[in-house]
Amino acid sequence: STQIQLTFSLFCLAEEQGENKGSAVYANVRQVREELKAGSASTGLSVTGIGSLSLPFGGNNESLVKVGEETVTDAEFVGLKNYKRAFADKEFLHALGFSTALTIITTIVINVVAFAIAYMLTKAIKGSNIFRSVFFMPNLIGGIILGYIWMLLLNGILAHWGRALTYSATYGFWGLVILVCWQQIGYMMIIYIAGMQSLPTDVLEAASVDGANGTQTMFKIIIPLMMPSITVCSFLCVTNGFKLYDQNLALTNGAPSNMSEGLALNITRTFYGRMGWEGVGQAKAVLFFILVAVIALIQNKDRKSVV
Repeated sequence: STQIQLTFSLFCLAEEQGENKGSAVYANVRQVREELKAGSASTGLSVTGIGSLSLPFGGNNESLVKVGEETVTDAEFVGLKNYKRAFADKEFLHALGFSTALTIITTIVINVVAFAIAYMLTKAIKGSNIFRSVFFMPNLIGGIILGYIWMLLLNGILAHWGRALTYSATYGFWGLVILVCWQQIGYMMIIYIAGMQSLPTDVLEAASVDGANGTQTMFKIIIPLMMPSITVCSFLCVTNGFKLYDQNLALTNGAPSNMSEGLALNITRTFYGRMGWEGVGQAKAVLFFILVAVIALIQNKDRKSVV
């Protein structure tokens, strides 16, 4: 297992660095090694009695490897304490507001632009299939790669004014808006194209015969008939906005001072980056799950009512 490999690596490292065999470091590592050997021989699995390995980053190497005694069975029930700590965490509330604002803006921009592009590409124009492929291609690129690509592009542009994406949360926010819109517009465009191609032609022809102009046809006929597609795209944008993680990680990583950090990134950092906050991180994850589940239920209800 990873635990066994890590312990044996530490043992070899202590020997290579010439640790005194009588030192506490060497003795501690050797004790862990012997326990792992005994546990592996008897059960074939890693020893469960090892609670933690602590690696200091300073000059004091007194506890290179620490054999702990705490296990899952020693957990203490704390009720709603972790949820209270989550709501009292200002960074979590800021991340919630950041994700909400990002979701609202990207949902509006993505749906308006995707609808407009889909409307144009359903007309009889040359090369429409090529344009569809070009607009859809960004959705095929991974979020991490997109984040680094746009980080280089936007930082190169902002460098002319002596700025960067991590200069302030505002730059990071609008950088994420650009990235998310550029990635998802093509996907939503495909949904809108499918919806427009299924519109009843007899209704559109009747509107034309009755003398309806383009604006009247759009707002009185096309948009009402496209509501199922609009509902699907809107809620997809909402859920994607709240679940945004990899693009946020690659583009700004929450800088500066975690001010451009979304919900998913805040939950991950709380669980893995803040000692003693693992329970709070899990509580935040539960709240995040409830939020996304509520959005999904509302979407399902709205789709049924529209249909």
